[in-house]
Amino acid sequence: MPMNALELIELSPVMPVIVIRDPDTAVDLARALVAGGIRTLEITLRSAAALDAIAAIQDQVPEAVVGAGTVRTPQQLDDALRAGARFGISPGLTDDLAHAAQATGIPFLPGVATASEAMRAAELGFRVQKLFPAEAVGGEALLKAWQGPLPDLIFCPTGGIHAGNAARYLALPNVGCVGGSWLTPASAVEARQWDAITALAREACALAAG
Repeated sequence: MPMNALELIELSPVMPVIVIRDPDTAVDLARALVAGGIRTLEITLRSAAALDAIAAIQDQVPEAVVGAGTVRTPQQLDDALRAGARFGISPGLTDDLAHAAQATGIPFLPGVATASEAMRAAELGFRVQKLFPAEAVGGEALLKAWQGPLPDLIFCPTGGIHAGNAARYLALPNVGCVGGSWLTPASAVEARQWDAITALAREACALAAG
């Protein structure tokens, strides 16, 4: 039985937003994050290596739940599914993408930035959503303001989230997890400093308990 979007975002308090440049680093990076307690991995479709990375992680790191980020078209979603993606995340939402996502049956988090976009996404069946770009559109204050009029929606804020503000987001009742790139700094990945990434993952998991 496939998991739903709410179950997905409850797996880890932080969902790392990962840009894979070198596909040879994907499996070791995934293992380092899982070792630190992070299970959900968003591989963004911003690089030519993304689909190969998804396939490799899905094949070799069974403890990880790997998905595709920056999904903008039904074709990209289909390509990600064929590579083995178990969920999808988009910076926004179009009708075509919404219908394609619903047809897959996998968890899909559409990006929203306004109350109207959040309401439209909910109308289309998406009650777990990505607030993006979170800090730029109001961040914690916006999410607090939405708790009253949009009480049934749960968000994964992404964009400007870091170790210094993640705990404040995670303390909000309408936040299920946060997304951020600070767990996989490019310098550490390029240097293959996997222990350092595992340490960052452990620190991220501890944020939810703080």
